[in-house]
Amino acid sequence: MAQTLVAPPAVTVTRLAGNIGAEIGGVDTSGPLSDEAVAAVRAALLAHKVVFLRDQKLDYDTQRAFAERLGELTLSHPIYAAPERRPALREMDSAHGTKANHWHTDLTFIERPPAFCLLHAKIIPPVGGDTMWANCVTAYQSLPEPLRVLADQLRVVHSNDSDFTDDTVDHRDDYVATPYVAEHPAVRVHPETGERALLLGGFARSVVGMAPAAGRDLIRVLQEYVTRPEQTVRWQWRVGDLVIWDNQATMHYAIYDYGRERRRGERLTTIGRTPVGVDGRPSVTLAGDTSAYSAGLR
Repeated sequence: MAQTLVAPPAVTVTRLAGNIGAEIGGVDTSGPLSDEAVAAVRAALLAHKVVFLRDQKLDYDTQRAFAERLGELTLSHPIYAAPERRPALREMDSAHGTKANHWHTDLTFIERPPAFCLLHAKIIPPVGGDTMWANCVTAYQSLPEPLRVLADQLRVVHSNDSDFTDDTVDHRDDYVATPYVAEHPAVRVHPETGERALLLGGFARSVVGMAPAAGRDLIRVLQEYVTRPEQTVRWQWRVGDLVIWDNQATMHYAIYDYGRERRRGERLTTIGRTPVGVDGRPSVTLAGDTSAYSAGLR
């Protein structure tokens, strides 16, 4: 018997905050979905930057099958090894030291950070462990004009050896053993929407052409516009939640307020394009070869 596909009218989209975030209903990502239903999810993701789906019963194969409807998948991670027979999976497990309690955009220390990230909640603490996301597009739009003009011209160096990695990743020495460094525009043009978004976060280390202290101060000033409460949404996780965010337009912060309780999720990421600035200049690799990661599962 043929399986029934979910039609677009079944998909509901409910905004959660003024500038970012929506909850999607009427979609079972573990089963077959029509192209129209997937297009509705993608449209909501691009419009709201991060979308939340409750009660998704997924294993690696079904999560991968759905994720591949949104784009080709990267390998698990440019530094960490993938679990056996699950080459695209990154396990985000507090039991292994992973906390990520710092504002960041995923993997900006490589030339081609992921486009979309899909995180499925497996173990959630009884209290705490929320995640916040921030909209880097509306943050850019909120900049005073002189600062916006300046930001359009800046190039920022990102590295895996940064403040973000001091105490928020597992096995830090292994994490920074191989340097990965990329130069990105401070403002990227989104490849699908054409929107301008700040590209900063915890891996950002310096501004090209500026003294170290001045560069850090400028990064901090720009970052503060991103993390203002009005640019954010906060999600209280439940087991089975699937959250998808546009890594080309957001930052996020995994709140570490759950002590010794365990928090575990499984993440897949789609291949991103090389960011391009307002002036048309692309990002470039300064150190480290992540071409295999970005080539994905081919």
